[in-house]
Amino acid sequence: MRAAVLSAFDTPPTYRDHPEPVATGDNEMVVDVLAAGLHHLTRAKANGSHYSSTGTLPLVPGADAVVRDPSGRLRYAALDDTTFGTFAERTVIDIRRSVVLPDGVDPVRIAAAMNPGMSSWVALRRRVEFTAGQRVLVIGATGNAGRMAVQVAKLFGAAHVIAAGRDTARLAPLSALGADETCTFDRIQVAADVDVVLDYVWGEPAATAMIPMLTARADRTAPLTWVQIGSMAGSTAPIPSVALRSARLHIVGSGIGSVPARDIIAELPPLAAAVTDGSIDVRARAVPLAEITQAWNADTDDRIVLVP
Repeated sequence: MRAAVLSAFDTPPTYRDHPEPVATGDNEMVVDVLAAGLHHLTRAKANGSHYSSTGTLPLVPGADAVVRDPSGRLRYAALDDTTFGTFAERTVIDIRRSVVLPDGVDPVRIAAAMNPGMSSWVALRRRVEFTAGQRVLVIGATGNAGRMAVQVAKLFGAAHVIAAGRDTARLAPLSALGADETCTFDRIQVAADVDVVLDYVWGEPAATAMIPMLTARADRTAPLTWVQIGSMAGSTAPIPSVALRSARLHIVGSGIGSVPARDIIAELPPLAAAVTDGSIDVRARAVPLAEITQAWNADTDDRIVLVP
């Protein structure tokens, strides 16, 4: 069998022969991999920087995939902490961490969308009491996950969605995807009266944005829930104590561990349906798994999906 194998944390994986996977548990099965997304999560788990990383080498990267099970059904599967991932011709999945997909789905679109789309979908469904009519700010809206968060918030009935980022040129297309307003970080005050913040950036930008937003709020006693999802600008944020005392600010995180696996799995079928019926726009580019070394650090706005 051929697979992408990572032998060192500071070098990309290489495409080479690898032993066949073996199912050992009662709920495990060997499956054929059809399409596996190359996500920020995948790279972080592989280089040991993500909190869920095993830190063990060598390993086959890949945190999720669209697969074909032995009965011929297509499934979306998310893998637990393991050194045998989805960047291979075959892998082992736990059927309890997978869902059967409807007929006619595009494996590449599903593989591209599920991981980034899940971040905002699960946050709004399982980490906050979100209701239709609320206002949402997406910080880091120009990335794949942030771009999908704008769409997910609108799908869930947000009355007003503000997309924030550094690059005005990359913010502009988000209006066509449902953003009612866009802003750069230096104009974050325009989002002062939102109800929910979906933050994919964190670090210094998040901490710097909080005080101007809180100061400009029409009613500081109105609840503001700040959901920390990604940390593209840094894993820590120097939040001033006054931010927590001067307003009704709630800071929560959404990710692996903060939501039970069963709750995440329960949200996968409706997310897959939204991707399939076109409710969520997906930018995907299929790349042969044999080109993993070149694709690993590729600079592209498209979601790279590896196809064995």
